[in-house]
Amino acid sequence: LGRSLRVLNLSGNRFGEVPPVLLALRGLRSLSLGGNRLHGIPPDIQELRSLEFLYLGGNFITSIPPELANLPSLSYLVLCDNKIQSIPPQLAQLHSLRSLSLHNNLLTYLPREILNLVHLEELSLRGNPLVVRFVRDLTYNPPSLQELAGRTIKTRNVPYAPSDLPENLVRYLSLASNCPNPKCGGVYFDSCVRQIKFVDFCGKYRIPLMHYLCSPECSSPCSSASQSSTSQSESDSEDEASVAARRMQKVLLG
Repeated sequence: LGRSLRVLNLSGNRFGEVPPVLLALRGLRSLSLGGNRLHGIPPDIQELRSLEFLYLGGNFITSIPPELANLPSLSYLVLCDNKIQSIPPQLAQLHSLRSLSLHNNLLTYLPREILNLVHLEELSLRGNPLVVRFVRDLTYNPPSLQELAGRTIKTRNVPYAPSDLPENLVRYLSLASNCPNPKCGGVYFDSCVRQIKFVDFCGKYRIPLMHYLCSPECSSPCSSASQSSTSQSESDSEDEASVAARRMQKVLLG
């Protein structure tokens, strides 16, 4: 039975967790566990490699495990009516995903990697506290001396051999992230500025994505760049709040 079962609907019960026995049903293509009392998604959900439809709406789920991205056939993912605050960037690896329901959660932004879901046809975000203004995180911890030295080495291409530095510093230098501001050639390690900007998604609507900048000085140019994809005359002539409100209306409301 476990090998031949393709569709399983256990919605409207009182499960506090996904029953482990379900994770052994490797041939399962459709699994519905909506309207239960689930507080999480087990990482072993990745074992259901044939899964195409997963319904987990109407629970108490607070986070999504990155392992969920290891379902190559998943086309429909329903996570609405939960308490999810963030989406792991790994979810962008669900290349077969066509419908993603996230409405009525606690999302304030989406990772920019979600733009890689090129086959996505439906994205539902209504009922989330998604930001309605271009905001920047004013809490910025100055870089440590180690980070300042690392930034200098990376941006100025200072040559070094692995034998010149302790192993932990070589590993640290390999973790540098490039600043996404096209006018900045800088890098960052641990200290960065978080900024949310709206980006066109699939040519249908605009969604708020989180970006990480190397310093507060990069915020203004990047903010300007993020607005350039909308009508420049609109941006220049209208109050920022009304522009942001209209952009939010373009986010799919479901």
